[in-house]
Amino acid sequence: MTQVVAEGAGVLQGMMSQEGKYLTFTLAGEEYGIGILKVKEIIGMMGITRVPQTPEYVKGVINLRGKVIPVVDLRLKFGMEAGEYTERTCIVVVEVSRDGGYVFIGIVVDSVSEVLNIRGGDIEATPDFGASLDTAYILGMAKTGAGVKILLDIDRVLGSVEMVRDSQMLN
Repeated sequence: MTQVVAEGAGVLQGMMSQEGKYLTFTLAGEEYGIGILKVKEIIGMMGITRVPQTPEYVKGVINLRGKVIPVVDLRLKFGMEAGEYTERTCIVVVEVSRDGGYVFIGIVVDSVSEVLNIRGGDIEATPDFGASLDTAYILGMAKTGAGVKILLDIDRVLGSVEMVRDSQMLN
């Protein structure tokens, strides 16, 4: 009993530490959030230069004020169907931790919604979907009004072997 209470307190403390401001955006009709401190810039869609022999979700690179930034289509990274780019589609430039430093990576999202201040009490742990499904990239589920926003750990989302290799090649 004491162990269960201690584990529950640890989960609660973990959710409280996730409290803060999140940039929310949509992908395929679902709402997601990224910690605002990870977001460096939001830009409209622009010309993306394709890089050969990269995974399908790596759209290529952009030149952002003289800096070459890799761009990932988050729909494709998550295994969703590709969406048509509209006037609301944009690139969110995020800072991703890498080997004690950081790199900038652009993520293509359907649209940016708003910046929300989410209280720790409104964040629940990621549900257990079974052993075969890795959800380590999800920080938690934020309850907002009648809906739920999926809070992402962008370092883990973009931390795959392919992205590490690609971003190192480009920088």
